[in-house]
Amino acid sequence: MQEVNFGIIGSGTVGGGVLKAIQRNGPLMSSRLGVRLTLLKVAVKNKAKTRPVPVPASLMCTRWEEVVRDPRIHVVIEAVGGTKTAKAIVMKSLASGKVVVTANKALISAHGEEIFEAAQRYGVNFYYEAAVGGGIPIIKVLREGLVGNRINRIYGIVNGTCNYILTRMKLEGLEFDEVLKDAQRLGYAEAEPSLDVDGDDAMHKTGILASLAHGFWVNPKQIHMEGIRAISRMDIQFAERLGYTIKLLGIVKKLEKTSGPGRRRKGFVPVQVSVFPTLVPNSHVLASVNHEFNAIFMRGDVVGDTLYYGRGAGQDATASAVLSDLADAALDLKTGNMNRIPPFVPHEGEGTVLDIDEVVSRYYVRLSVVDRPGTLAKIATILGRSKIGISSVIQPEGHEGESVPLILMIHDASHAAMNRALTEIGRLPVIKAAPTMIRVETFD
Repeated sequence: MQEVNFGIIGSGTVGGGVLKAIQRNGPLMSSRLGVRLTLLKVAVKNKAKTRPVPVPASLMCTRWEEVVRDPRIHVVIEAVGGTKTAKAIVMKSLASGKVVVTANKALISAHGEEIFEAAQRYGVNFYYEAAVGGGIPIIKVLREGLVGNRINRIYGIVNGTCNYILTRMKLEGLEFDEVLKDAQRLGYAEAEPSLDVDGDDAMHKTGILASLAHGFWVNPKQIHMEGIRAISRMDIQFAERLGYTIKLLGIVKKLEKTSGPGRRRKGFVPVQVSVFPTLVPNSHVLASVNHEFNAIFMRGDVVGDTLYYGRGAGQDATASAVLSDLADAALDLKTGNMNRIPPFVPHEGEGTVLDIDEVVSRYYVRLSVVDRPGTLAKIATILGRSKIGISSVIQPEGHEGESVPLILMIHDASHAAMNRALTEIGRLPVIKAAPTMIRVETFD
């Protein structure tokens, strides 16, 4: 049986999970692949540290360079996280002719083009299935399973922390801060949670999906991003009353309908790539994806609608995806075809990301208003001047204090028009707090 040797750099959540999984199922993988998988080295910062998954002393080293330079090692698994050191590891490994496997979505989002070019230049491959969706094999779906489709829509719940928080806010009637503190205590959220709750993590993953689906590399700076900090218990409750559930969605779609030219040229339709809280109809399958689970809903022009569901984070889910990539790398080495499925193939070089100002959506708007005659008329006048129509209004009774909530459901309008109108509305003397605006998705 042919032997493939690999090393792991990093022994935290990802590295430890891969070690545990390979100890458990390594022989099974070897028998399925016809390739003996052998772990030769694990690079750690501190050999004396106590780890949830113990690293055998015979495998430990303290410098990542020892893994990369070892001529016996064919595959390097990068599990250090971050971007600076991780990039150095990846680039040095590729230059040394070693296949690289990673779960590092921030690295790919920031340096993907450079890394893919290096893999091609050095004639080796780079795998990153675990970077999006945890244990959901969504990268394989896009690169292999749906290769015969034009992907017109992607809607993804791709951050488990945000989904956990929003789920508990809905089911238990809690405020954001209450659930966040509990999520941190239980380990679902980091002590510094901004990468999750402000949308960065979902943005990295959504950009990768958009790039694979549409064939041009999406610059993270072009992705409009909003997090969930501003979502209140009141918004969750009103959404439920209207027949919706609030989810943080990564959205990738070609939009024939925009508010402006959309930089159209030579028949190219610009692509919306964005991350923001969204009202999802309770009748849609994504509305029922709860707690830390992820789900990615995709629409292809041949296959139609498909859904991919599973644990989007955590040691075991991530390790499962890394082992899948390790298996592909082993088969590539076995057959001598090191670029059977390249990490990224540009195929729409002139594609472009649609500016968020041109994106047309429906909206939920919550205003805190003084309850006096003429208030709604003032608001409607401003919206009317911007050619924005109101589809329904809710002003619930029983609220005490100098202001009451006013809920507006808005017909299709551009982001730019809504921003201008809400800025003007916010200046009215009868408005007592900054307006809250959440998009409504119809999945059409």
